Formats: sequence, structure tokens, C-alpha cells
Amino acid sequence: MTDLVQLLERQRAAIMIEIPVAAAVRKDRLKRAIALVRDHADAWCDALSEDFGHRSREQSMITDIGASIGPLSHALRHVDRWMARERRSVRFPLGLLGARAWVEYQPKGVVGVIAPWNFPVNLVMAPLAGIFAAGNRAMVKTSEYTPRTAALFEELAGRYFAADELAFVSGGPEVGQAFAALPFNHLIFTGATGIGRHILHAAADNLVPVTLELGGKSPVIVGRSADIARTTERIALGKMLNAGQICLAPDYLLVPADEEGAVVDGLKAAASAMYPTLLANPDYTAIINDRHHARLTDWIADARAKGADVEVVNPAGEDFAASNSRKMPLHIIRGATDDMTVMQEEIFGPILPIRRYERVDDAIAEVNRRDRPLGLYYFGADAAEQARVLDRTISGGVTVNDVVLHVSMEDLPFGGIGPSGMGAYHGRDGFRTFSHAKAVFRQSRLDVAKLAGLKPPYGKATWRTIAQSVKG
Repeated sequence: MTDLVQLLERQRAAIMIEIPVAAAVRKDRLKRAIALVRDHADAWCDALSEDFGHRSREQSMITDIGASIGPLSHALRHVDRWMARERRSVRFPLGLLGARAWVEYQPKGVVGVIAPWNFPVNLVMAPLAGIFAAGNRAMVKTSEYTPRTAALFEELAGRYFAADELAFVSGGPEVGQAFAALPFNHLIFTGATGIGRHILHAAADNLVPVTLELGGKSPVIVGRSADIARTTERIALGKMLNAGQICLAPDYLLVPADEEGAVVDGLKAAASAMYPTLLANPDYTAIINDRHHARLTDWIADARAKGADVEVVNPAGEDFAASNSRKMPLHIIRGATDDMTVMQEEIFGPILPIRRYERVDDAIAEVNRRDRPLGLYYFGADAAEQARVLDRTISGGVTVNDVVLHVSMEDLPFGGIGPSGMGAYHGRDGFRTFSHAKAVFRQSRLDVAKLAGLKPPYGKATWRTIAQSVKG
């Protein structure tokens, strides 16, 4: 704990010497962050695969290497514009008399980042895009579930950054608790909702502003006008990416009752085409550890015991029980009910419950009776129905006719609402999240208070001002 406090104090002292942080300095840090990822892409992919037991190299290049460089490059291109002083209007007639108002975006200071294990490179570097663009320094707590990736961060970071610019901290829950309790100028946490509650409590003692990127059960509403083959292929792709270990993965499906069979057939066909085998398939990622594999296995057994029809998509008929790997095929849960654990908890794995509905309003009601999700997905060609789903549901974000992809749009804010998170980042929204918007008002040289009758003794000018102000 003492080392953490000293590191925070070093970073705070460094930024107070440095402010105002010039655009050139911010760009240099963004460029070095890009180099940290790009220069060692192979090493990152090796570390990720070692941590997962197996992780698709191509997937890691897409979701952790490319998806880290993208936000950093976006910030690099736009930081000058984001930093610009933003002029605001002033009350009449002060502007005519020479008064001016504007907003200046200043660094907050030192930002703490608590990163998760599922995308342990991307979910460090993507927040750093906004953090560095805003002129801050950062301390990062990496996940103990991905120790090789964490060690690589600690090994490489010093080649690109001084410790008072960017520092990495590793360790178990005790270190995480101490880290969350530090008096940062801002803290961003990505992870499970339950842990997010503890993070918020810890930050509250120091009144640290917090961005929480959590999860929840992100639903898919399949409309009657949806192209079933295209829809199921996109759902299967999103669900099986990273073996479903994605906070935005489709968590459960809401399908028209008379189309359930076609949807299930489409999911099976799409999953089988992408992954004709699984155990030795280099494209398919393993479950992160034994505990999570056991959790998912238990939830499948719970669904079966409570009456679900579980369809396992295993096109090559492989024997997973006899394997030492933690790879798990897609399990489609038909007849999922509220008393099953898969309908109560965020799944975070290749399990996909299906619920039937008669009218789209029934599907909307199903979404609305649950906690507000991080993502929501609608498939269909009916513009009126799409509008109804968008208007009548509240979620962190939405992708229409696909899944997950709104997270990759740097010009869109990414964040949850309620139990799925608070605050947002990415692009300009990330810059503003990690900046202090300082309001500045510059008065004119005239004695405005006297002209407006605001100085005692009050008189007719005062009452003219009062009359104008109450008039609105």
C-alpha cells in the first residue's frame, strides 16, 4: 500500500509541474502507447494465449492489438480539436458590453484504471486513449487472471514511459482493494457488476469520480421481419468470439414463438460453418480458467435439471469430457425459465438461452422487467418495429442488425446505465470524461454592477434589472 501511495504522489507531483499539458506532449504519449502495442504484437498474442490456455491469434490481433491501436490513433488525429477552447454565450446585454465566456478542458490529474481479464490489452489501452488525450497520467491495475499479460505490461512499459507517466500494478484481490481506495482524480473500472459495487464504495471515501463499465444480460430481439440466416450467423459470430467471454456478448435471445426452430437451426448451421471442429481448432478460444469452466458447466446442468432442452453444437462429435483443454462448445438453451441461473446471471461464456414471444411488445416488456443492459440488439427490416424497440427500451448502447459492434465506433460513447455501468468513454466522450470542464467568465471593463443597479443603495435601475430577470 505504501508503494502505491508513493507512486500516486509521484505522478501527482509530476503533472502539477507539467500543466498546462501541451498538445505535443499528449500526442507523444499517444504515439508511444501505439508503439507499445504495435512493436510487440507477437509477444502480446503469445501472452494472451498462454493466459487463456489457448486463444486464437487472429482474434487477439483483431480484438486486442488492432482494437487498441484504433482508439489511440483516433485520439491522436482529433486531440487538437478536442482541446480547443469552447466559446459559450453570456447573458444579454453582457456580451454587448464586452463580457466573454468559455470552457477550458483541463487534465484531471492521475487516473486509475482497473482492467479486466477478458480483453486485457484492449481494456487497458482503449481507456488510455482518452486519458492521455486529456493530458492525464495513469496507474493501471491488471487482472490476476491474466498474469502473463500483466507481466508483459510491467516488462515493456518502462521502455516507453516513465513511471510518473504510466505505471502498472499487479496482484490479487488485496492489491485491487488497496488500489481502488487510492485518492485518484478519476477511476475507471471494467468488470463484473458485483465487484463494481465494491469499487464504488471504495472510491466514495475519497470522493473520487468513477466510470464503471460493467455488464449484465444483453438481449437480442429477433423481429419477424429479420432475415433468419443472416441474423443467426451474426449472433453466432458475436456469441462465440472469445468463447462468449465478452461483456457485450448476446446473453439471451427473444424470438417469435413460431420461428424458434428456424432460429435454432440457423445458429447451429452458422456455428458449425465457422467452427467445424473445436478442440484442435486454432480459431476457437478456451475458457479463461478452471473456475469459470466449472461455473458454466454447473449452469448448464442447472438448466437441464429445471427442464430446459440443451442443444450442444458439436459438429465433429468431439469428446470434450476426455480433453484437458477448457474449450466449450456452444450450448443453446431452449425453454429457458426465470428460475434457471442462466436467466439470472450474466453468462460470460458460450451458452445461449432462448425465450419465445408472441408480440414485440412482449419482448420489450421482457427486457424492461430486468436490469438495464449494457447492450441491446435488434434484428429486423420493420422500421416502425425498430423504432418501437429503440424508443421503449433503455440500455447502454444498441446495435441494429448485428451485435457488439457499437463498441467499435469511436465517435459513439460507450457505457452502461444502472447495474450495467455509469459514465461513458471512447473518442471525444472519453476525452471529456477524463477532463475537467472549467467554466471561465471574463467581465467587461465597464462597471456592470453599477449599470444594472446591483450595487447598494438599490433604486430604479435595480428594479428594472429585477423586472427583466423575473420576466425570463
